[in-house]
Amino acid sequence: MIDRTRPLAVFDLDGTLADSSHRQRFLDRRPRDWEAFFAAAPADPPLSEGVTLCRDAAKECEVVYLTGRPERCRDDTVEWLAAQGLPDGPVHMRRNDDRRPARLTKLELLRRLGRGREIRMLVDDDELVCDAAEQAGFRVVRARWTGASEALKDAQEHEGRT
Repeated sequence: MIDRTRPLAVFDLDGTLADSSHRQRFLDRRPRDWEAFFAAAPADPPLSEGVTLCRDAAKECEVVYLTGRPERCRDDTVEWLAAQGLPDGPVHMRRNDDRRPARLTKLELLRRLGRGREIRMLVDDDELVCDAAEQAGFRVVRARWTGASEALKDAQEHEGRT
């Protein structure tokens, strides 16, 4: 049963909880190989900093996962979260045909989630998403525990793929 009085802690996946660096090579080529990029996601190692923060947040908050991964990756994503022992929580994913920048899609969903619920924090590695969320009044924890990929940043902003 969901306790709607608990605040929400919203966590991104790639670069925040999941180390996607091993699959960046699929984005460094032209054309980018999105199928291979997402197919390799189940092999992502967990990022200990993000996992620890998520587990700690679950003590006081309902955990919600907010990812730019497309909906077609749902089964792999849910299985990965469970395999890491991460808290149960709804997983919000991008529609398969949604190519808007992550800073727009995530902010839209944050606003929807925040109607009638406190959002204690958003934890994300995408600086543009973090900037937009802070400007909208959300408390942000910037996941800076991995190196940023220029190809991934470009894909998030210009291709709306993750």
